[in-house]
Amino acid sequence: MRRGHRWGPVLLALAALLVLPGCTRVGGTLSSELVACKEGDEGTPSNGVVLMAQAVPSASWVPCLEGMPLGWYFADMDVDRGTARFWLDSDRDGMHAIEVRLTRSCGTSGATEIPSDRPEMRRLERVSQVTPLYVGRRYYLFDGGCITVVFRLSGENRGEPLAVATQGLGAVPRDELRELVHRESDGRLQLDPPAGREGG
Repeated sequence: MRRGHRWGPVLLALAALLVLPGCTRVGGTLSSELVACKEGDEGTPSNGVVLMAQAVPSASWVPCLEGMPLGWYFADMDVDRGTARFWLDSDRDGMHAIEVRLTRSCGTSGATEIPSDRPEMRRLERVSQVTPLYVGRRYYLFDGGCITVVFRLSGENRGEPLAVATQGLGAVPRDELRELVHRESDGRLQLDPPAGREGG
C-alpha cells in the first residue's frame, strides 16, 4: 500500500528520465515536501530528491529542504538531464528569491572560498550586486557535483534573509538514494542504471 501510493508516480518519472532526453517541470499545487530531506513516518528522502539525483548521475550529494523558515515558500521545480533546480519565494523578497541548482560542475570565477558549514563540501561565495537588490551566488563543491544557491533579495536586511533561508537547505548522500530506489521498486529500478541502458 505504501509503495503504490507514494512511489508509483516517481517510479514512472524515474523510468522516463532513464530513456527520455526531455525535462520534467513540476506544476500545480506545490509543497516543500516534494524536495524534503526526510518525509513520512520512515523519514526517507522525497520523490523530488530522487529525480534530482537521476538528473545529475555524477553527483555524490543531492540538495533538499530540511525545513521552511517562516515567510519562505517552496515555489517550483525543474529537472532536466544534467541540471536540477528548485526555487523559494519570500513574502519579503519576492518570487524566486532563491534558486537551488544541482549540476555536475559550476564556474566559480570571482568567488571567494570561505569556511564551509558542510565538512564534506567546499564553500565559495560571490556577491555581484548590493543595491538596490542583493544578488549573488553561493557554491557548494563536492565529488561529482556542485550545488549553487542563487539569491536575489530585495528586503532591507539583505544578509539576514539569506542566512534564514539557507538554514533549511540540506543534502542527501547519493548512496542513500540508490538504496532507496532499489528497495521501493522491489529491485525493478536502479538510480544509476548500467552503462548502455541510459537514453536511446
